[in-house]
Amino acid sequence: MKRTLGFLALMTALNLFAITVGEKPKEATLEKENGGYAKDGSAWNSNSIKEKVYVMFYVDPDEKDANEAFSEALKKKEYRKRGAYGSIAIVNLAATWKPNFIIESLLKSKQKEFPDTIYVKDKNKVLVKEWNLADDSSDIIIFDKNGKVLFYKAGKMSKEDMQKAFTVIEENL
Repeated sequence: MKRTLGFLALMTALNLFAITVGEKPKEATLEKENGGYAKDGSAWNSNSIKEKVYVMFYVDPDEKDANEAFSEALKKKEYRKRGAYGSIAIVNLAATWKPNFIIESLLKSKQKEFPDTIYVKDKNKVLVKEWNLADDSSDIIIFDKNGKVLFYKAGKMSKEDMQKAFTVIEENL
């Protein structure tokens, strides 16, 4: 009985830090040695996720192509033209063997190529630890205009996942 209660208490405690659909995640900041905006290294804070429906890609560079089909389909939807929509790409630099300076250079190029997307570096798996996101993966999180999580998927999205994500975005724009 004590083991069961202990296990349940542990799972509840761990869940307090997990990203949960319908809730705003714990505030997290990426700055200094932990990362920040790709364009200039300044601090990024999760409280900036507001006033728009945001789609966040949290990606291990080695898994960057896992949700390419979703990314391409998302571009074709042209949500920016339809309302308050934004996209955030956070790269989990600690999840790869590739040198940070190479990835950071690529991120700066991406930021110039796609100025409407917010590019952020997570150098020490801060969001893996703070939000319990999947590590060494490609995570997709959709937030409402108040910063609450509407959708979360770790790993490659199926066609059904993609359709659900599009429905969630359209219902909340």
